[in-house]
Amino acid sequence: MQLKKWLCPATLAVLFCGNAYAQVEIKFGHVGEPGSLFAASAEEFAKRANAKLGAKAKVVVFGSSQLGGDKELLQKLKLGTVDMALPSTVMSSEADLFGVFEMPYLVKDRKHMGRIEKEVFWSKLAPEAEKKGLKILAVWENGYRHITNSKRPINTPEDLKGIKLRVPEGKWRVKMFQAYGANPSPMKFSEVFTALQTGVMDGQENPFTQIYSAKFQEAQKYLSLTGHVYTPGYATVGAKKWATLPADVRKILEDTAKETQAFVYATAEKGDNELLGKLKAAGMQVNTPNKDAFIAASKPVYEDFAKEVAGSKEIIDRAIALGK
Repeated sequence: MQLKKWLCPATLAVLFCGNAYAQVEIKFGHVGEPGSLFAASAEEFAKRANAKLGAKAKVVVFGSSQLGGDKELLQKLKLGTVDMALPSTVMSSEADLFGVFEMPYLVKDRKHMGRIEKEVFWSKLAPEAEKKGLKILAVWENGYRHITNSKRPINTPEDLKGIKLRVPEGKWRVKMFQAYGANPSPMKFSEVFTALQTGVMDGQENPFTQIYSAKFQEAQKYLSLTGHVYTPGYATVGAKKWATLPADVRKILEDTAKETQAFVYATAEKGDNELLGKLKAAGMQVNTPNKDAFIAASKPVYEDFAKEVAGSKEIIDRAIALGK
């Protein structure tokens, strides 16, 4: 019997058109190592989103820079070869106004950050990212950054003189540490451990969760609790991918990203309390620097940013006022 005589149209549709109904895979890349806040955040989001998406789509997480470093991930988001990412500092290299979060000692605490998000971020910054082909779904966290190095405790900016310091790929972090007297160099996060181990770099700066999960304590002796910058993380989708997703899938992803923020902040706070003890137990010598000296040395960075980036002074002034 010929195939066409016994296969009904519905059966043929299943056999030959099945790929049209294949589950959409949403590739989510980030640079965090296992155990980092980035990893915990992305995995929690994927778990929650996938439970709601069912057969419609599936979020698959690729950590440890598997899909590229920070800059590569942003480019891949714009090209549509990666669907989601969790950029942080690097966003200031795409949209200048994101340099607001590179200003030293701007964000006092997470409650202050919440007010900045509500009053400033969604109206002023998120649209700038969209112009670059990047749709931010939610504001998460990277964290408060602290300096580690292999040379000496850092108590004042003068102690950074001559220190070869790895920084993320954002020009305002470079300018900040140049103002402090260090020798900063941008480098992919995935390359930092080897650079510290071999002496190519003397130090780096990151939140506790990134320091501990990347095992920088194995290559660094000193941890100075500068807390010089609070960096958000941005749960971000490429605009190209976003335009192809059904409305119900978009709603699930956006709603879930926003609801995951509470988990991110709770996990970050818990990590702040636990990881410092673990870093001390690993043998790191910890000191509390003179923050007033760092704040005073930061003034030229604010001045340069206000001069160079249109509209930034208004945003900074508003952000500072929200901390009072």
